[in-house]
Amino acid sequence: MAESSKRMRVAVLVGSLRAGSINLKVAKSMAALAGDRLDIEIAKIADLPLYNEDLDPNPPAEWVRFREQIAGMDGVIFCTPEYNRGVPGALKNAIDVGSRPPSEIVWAKKPTAVISVSPYPIGGFGANHQVRQLCAFLDMPMLQQPEAYLGRVTEDKFGFDDVVTDEPLKNILSKIVDAYLAWLGLTKA
Repeated sequence: MAESSKRMRVAVLVGSLRAGSINLKVAKSMAALAGDRLDIEIAKIADLPLYNEDLDPNPPAEWVRFREQIAGMDGVIFCTPEYNRGVPGALKNAIDVGSRPPSEIVWAKKPTAVISVSPYPIGGFGANHQVRQLCAFLDMPMLQQPEAYLGRVTEDKFGFDDVVTDEPLKNILSKIVDAYLAWLGLTKA
């Protein structure tokens, strides 16, 4: 009985490294909306050295820390901007670090969701689909609905604590959190 009441742990990888990132604010907002239903940890990816296969025999401490963090999670959410119609380099590097060496992939079987966030109208559609394609290859079951391409998201939609104050955006994020919680429960049952 105690095991079934244990809160699931989910890592959120934020594709933007910018201190004032709206993607980071969306991640923090999702954690607030999940409340005590889910433990959300924002995984640090800024300090990960670029993936280099030559380092696999003696990996950098940052890789080891990151891989251990992800391995200990029940699920993963990617919250990403779109750079030049694609995945930001830091996020792609984090995905690569967690997928190597092939015998030690930390992503496999982790229930996943992708949220792309942009101040522009198409909401990071290209990056969202690139992450989805990577997740399919890495055997990460994907939340299919709702698809989350959040466009026209700007600083004024968040309060001083970086949590969403805009009601329409809050409602969308609540639906995503609720759907992901249900998805996580189904895939972990």
